[in-house]
Amino acid sequence: MSNTFHHLPVLLTESLEHLNLHPGAVVVDGTLGGGGHASAILERTAPDGVVIGLDLDEEALAAASERLAGYGARFRAVHSSFRLLGDAVRAAGHESVDAVLLDLGVSSHQLDASRRGFRFATDDGSETPLDMRMDPDSGQPSAAELLARASAEELQSWFQNYGELPGSRRLARKITEERRIQPLRTTADLLRVIDEARVGRGRKHNPATLVFQALRIAVNDELGALEEGLEAAVDVLRPGGRLVVISYHSLEDRIVKQRLRAEARGCTCPPELPVCVCGRKPRLQILTRRPLRPVDGEIKENPRARSALLRSAERIEEAA
Repeated sequence: MSNTFHHLPVLLTESLEHLNLHPGAVVVDGTLGGGGHASAILERTAPDGVVIGLDLDEEALAAASERLAGYGARFRAVHSSFRLLGDAVRAAGHESVDAVLLDLGVSSHQLDASRRGFRFATDDGSETPLDMRMDPDSGQPSAAELLARASAEELQSWFQNYGELPGSRRLARKITEERRIQPLRTTADLLRVIDEARVGRGRKHNPATLVFQALRIAVNDELGALEEGLEAAVDVLRPGGRLVVISYHSLEDRIVKQRLRAEARGCTCPPELPVCVCGRKPRLQILTRRPLRPVDGEIKENPRARSALLRSAERIEEAA
């Protein structure tokens, strides 16, 4: 399994530096993938550091478990979303942790495994099902099922808000027209409709990239999971603990930036109030004034890293 699951860890050096690791540290890798980050973390926290690795993809969990088997009880694999990382930490016997890493997005393996439906290569699109679920056994509707039953308004909202796609309304209308004739079951079906709707023409990148991104986010409720995951991560960090988040598009990065700023500010009362009534205290100190980006050498080695943005923060003691 490990030989077939490949995923280069993005911004690895920068992640390790900002996690501020030490021997014996307890770390949550909320997006385990192939275990690249986790392996490096286990090396840095030897001889007795612990990594709790979460992933919704059982193929990723199996591959990482095989890769990290030599670390024994220092590594614990959990089939779960990072939105529930607090439960995973407590189930592992810990009340708090020293660091949390969230490497968002889709792994190279998931993109390259055509049966998952994350990609839109035309060579095998007629046989590639529109699935896009991180956990195919979750019981959640697939992309094909969402396309079959979502209203034109819902579709437009996804393409516009999650993909920032010009012509979102036109594409939504075209999908609802086409599905009356036959369901959209494969990536080839969707690619044909995108082309016929004539959306995103003249853009540098294939407009299908934005459409597939939007559908994947909708299928997996990725932005909702991120909101909850960030809250859970801050909750479990002990004072001095670090949070590192790597995002891959502006929607994710905006949520991360706003959450870190809110946690660093604390009070959410309107400015016109003379005294604070919400009672919220600052819980984080932001460490990255601007997000870190991959250097040219890393992008050359791994082109999919080109859009990565890393932000980090440190948990502080809440004022009395």
